Amino acid sequence: MRRVRVVAALIERDGRVLITRRHERGERAGLWEFPGGKVEPGENDRGALVRELIEELGVLVRVGALFDGVEHAYPDVHVDLILYRAELEPGDEPRPLQAAEMRWAAPDELRALPFCEADVPLLARVAGRV
Repeated sequence: MRRVRVVAALIERDGRVLITRRHERGERAGLWEFPGGKVEPGENDRGALVRELIEELGVLVRVGALFDGVEHAYPDVHVDLILYRAELEPGDEPRPLQAAEMRWAAPDELRALPFCEADVPLLARVAGRV
């Protein structure tokens, strides 16, 4: 089975967390997730996360401390998902360039939304620590 390393950002504002929803086509269609993406060959986690957030949301971020990580086996791929705290650069405002939708969600709302399976174990941890 193919294995990929995925990095994601835990970005907070006013007690809310930034999440994005995948398009209705493709893998994990229509599900919510923390913004981020695959680490490409030759990249480190932090560099990949900065690149992904520029591509997906049009923002620059400062990648902070490791928040948590999980492993998840989908039928088609094994994912190592690493969640980092991140801060938007002053003046940058995210917009859904490569997502169907984005929103700022209260931590207690997260578990009621349909998330990608790999993200689900992180939801309670995020709600308890944000």
